[in-house]
Amino acid sequence: MIAEIITIGDEILIGQIVDTNSAWMAQKLNLAGIRIKQITSVSDDRQHILDTLHQASQRADLILITGGLGPTKDDITKKTLAEYFQTGLRTDTDALENVERIFARYKVPVSDINKKQAEVLENCTTLLNMNGTAPGMWIENNNKIYISMPGVPFEMMYMMEELVIPRIKGAFKLPNIYHHTILTAGIGESILAEKISDVEDSLPEHIKLAYLPKLGMVRLRLSGSGQDAEKLNAEILSYSKKIIDLIGEFVVIESDTALEKVILDLMESKGLTLSTAESCTGGYISHLITQHPGSSKVFVGGAVSYSNQLKKIMLGILDQTLSTFGAVSEETVKEMAIGAKSEYKSDYSISVSGIAGPDGGSTEKPVGTVWIAVAGKTKTVSKKFNFGNKRIQNIERASISALTLLFKLLKEEQA
Repeated sequence: MIAEIITIGDEILIGQIVDTNSAWMAQKLNLAGIRIKQITSVSDDRQHILDTLHQASQRADLILITGGLGPTKDDITKKTLAEYFQTGLRTDTDALENVERIFARYKVPVSDINKKQAEVLENCTTLLNMNGTAPGMWIENNNKIYISMPGVPFEMMYMMEELVIPRIKGAFKLPNIYHHTILTAGIGESILAEKISDVEDSLPEHIKLAYLPKLGMVRLRLSGSGQDAEKLNAEILSYSKKIIDLIGEFVVIESDTALEKVILDLMESKGLTLSTAESCTGGYISHLITQHPGSSKVFVGGAVSYSNQLKKIMLGILDQTLSTFGAVSEETVKEMAIGAKSEYKSDYSISVSGIAGPDGGSTEKPVGTVWIAVAGKTKTVSKKFNFGNKRIQNIERASISALTLLFKLLKEEQA
């Protein structure tokens, strides 16, 4: 089954909101065995919507539409769908009761404009919205299925998981789709491709390999489809093993898991704690760590020590070290890591000091120069990096590089 997703709303096209609906829906549909042919965002314009629906019907069997179902005049999806299918509107009794129930909960009278929320296409099956007032609609026309849902993410998500996907699975025999991810760090995409080219060339038609690069990391995703789920899983795992045999030193985990979460899980399982000492990354490493629930079991905290004065006060860096070697140096970053580990009583620590840019560099230490150190159980390791002149990218790359250095030391010391 081939699907197309259409999101409707001027607010998406002018960048006022980010279309997270499409990415979420695509993931859920893919896991159900449905291929996504195209994702399209359109304006709140009648002709634009009509043209897009017609084009989608030429490409896909299943067309999912979000947005434009509100009660105000700028929400024209329902009226335009009625025109497209040459049908009228009717008031759905269950949908109206749902609207009245929601307004009664807040002790607010239901206006005529709110009651219009219960109107649906005459030729549709109503999908009740238990998280809002706008119902969804399931329409079957010319051997195609059209599903219209609200654009509010948590309303759409409920409808997809509880109503839409179960109904699709019940109506169609869908293939099994299996994804297997290998997270790598410390190796570039092109070098990675060279190392595993023989395995990639040997993949059968029903298994694909995708490279998903991010600053400092590359995810390799093996994807396959077939009717025999057990056979498919075993086949993909066998190719994964062949890849790992070739690039094992760069593999972090066989899972679509963030690097910092892998580190947190490993350290928690070993009863280890972590602290940070950040200069040019400005707390970004700490942010990556603490965005995960349960991080407090491992992460004790850290210092964001931009100035030399705070490096001395918070981490015990020596005046002589700073005056002789400077803040961006191997000597300073090692003292920062050791100082954080000592001051904050952690088992491991990460430290970063560099020139994020776009200015502040010199001939000796150009913009993008970053020193990173990790203090562990038995030793402190350090490494110099030369990134580019883009500030935000330098911060992200330095943070991922620091976590990669920590992961490698953990593997070595906790083997």
